[in-house]
Amino acid sequence: MKLLLTGFEPFGNSPLNPSEEVVHQLAQQEIEGVELLTVILPVERFTGPDTLIRTYISAQPDVVLSLGEAGGITAVTIERVAINLLDFSISDNGGHLVTDKPIIADGPPAYFATLPTRPMVNALTEAGIPAQLSYSAGTFLCNQVMYEMLHYIHKHQLKTPAGFVHLPQLPQQTAGKNYPLPSMSLPLMVAGITAVIHTITHWYTTHS
Repeated sequence: MKLLLTGFEPFGNSPLNPSEEVVHQLAQQEIEGVELLTVILPVERFTGPDTLIRTYISAQPDVVLSLGEAGGITAVTIERVAINLLDFSISDNGGHLVTDKPIIADGPPAYFATLPTRPMVNALTEAGIPAQLSYSAGTFLCNQVMYEMLHYIHKHQLKTPAGFVHLPQLPQQTAGKNYPLPSMSLPLMVAGITAVIHTITHWYTTHS
């Protein structure tokens, strides 16, 4: 199975993004039954989704799994729904601050992830890693790339399963704050995404 794994570059005031770190770690490992392709996406309204779609077209993967950071969460969070809305609370890395605009003007209100979201959560829990299902990927770049990837697949009548996982911040990102923030270690997140990929691999081989 050829799997495209994506993360994001740092954004806001942080020099780190856990999704980028996890992708770099997994790019150096062998995962049985998986040909892993990786790319780090810009946190930018236009080039972020464009980089994902162009990489998808070039690589022609069997599965797409995208990762991103969500400050304040306490668990690896499997996203079920991407909505057709841009409503940024901060500017992206290109300086865009977008409010109440659709991602795709004539697109449907939402898309559901086409990966096995419940088994992914179960695999994480069984591995002793905090995990949860989420029904809102937000309204920033994470939601946007999830929506645009699923929209492209739907529009072109393709069958590639795709979805999104949010990761907590790293301890280095939360240390020294004046108020406590949740975090998760990089090794634990790498183990979690490895378990997710194994689950996707098993599901894909039994459903393709």
